[in-house]
Amino acid sequence: MKILIEEDNLTTRRILESILVKWNYDVVSACDGNEAWEKLQEKDTPKLVILDWMMPGISGVEICRRLRRKDPVEPMYIILLTARDDKKDIVEGLGAGADDYIAKPFDKDELRARIDVGRRVVELQTALLEKEKLQVIFEMTGAICHELSQPMQAISGNSELMLMNIQKDNPLYQNVKTIKDQVDRMGDITRKLKRVTRYKTKDYINSKIIDLDRASSP
Repeated sequence: MKILIEEDNLTTRRILESILVKWNYDVVSACDGNEAWEKLQEKDTPKLVILDWMMPGISGVEICRRLRRKDPVEPMYIILLTARDDKKDIVEGLGAGADDYIAKPFDKDELRARIDVGRRVVELQTALLEKEKLQVIFEMTGAICHELSQPMQAISGNSELMLMNIQKDNPLYQNVKTIKDQVDRMGDITRKLKRVTRYKTKDYINSKIIDLDRASSP
C-alpha cells in the first residue's frame, strides 16, 4: 500500500522512510506542506497519509481540512505527527479531519500499530466501496435486461412466424433463422445477467471480463 509522509526535518523524514520501506510500504515523501498537497492531487493518491502538524507552507491541520472538504471517492486515513499533546490540540486535529495522531518523539512499535489500524480501516472501506459499486452495477444491469426483454421477445416471436411461412429453400429462410438464433442468444445472456449475484472473472486476451456462467450460477 502507498503511504505519504510529510516531515520537514530531514533526519526524521529519512528515519520514517527507512522504517516504512522495511514494513513493505510504497513510500512517497514531501518536505513541506505545499509539496505534500501537490502530491495528494496526483493520480493514484496514497491512501495512508502521515502529516507533520507544524511545517513550512500549508500546515498538516489545514491539509486535513482541505482533504475532507474535497470528500475524495477513495478512502484515505490521515495520521498527524505532532509534538503537541494538549487535549485541545488533539481535539483540533481530529476535528480538522485527522483519523489519528502520533506524538513526537514517536515510538516505533506504536507507529506500526497505528499504521496497521489505518491500513485495516482503508482496506475495509475499500472493500465496502467496491461492494456498493457492484451492487449499483447489478441493479442497473437488471433494469436494462428488463427493458430489453420485451423487444427481444417481439423479434423472436415475429421471426418464428416468418419461418413458419417461408420455405426452407428460400434464401431468406436462413437469414431469418440467423436473426432468431441470435436474438434468442441475447435473451439467454440477459437472463444470465439478471441472475448475477457475485463477481467472477476470466482471462480474455490481455485483460479480464466477467464470467457470466460462474457469476450467475445458483
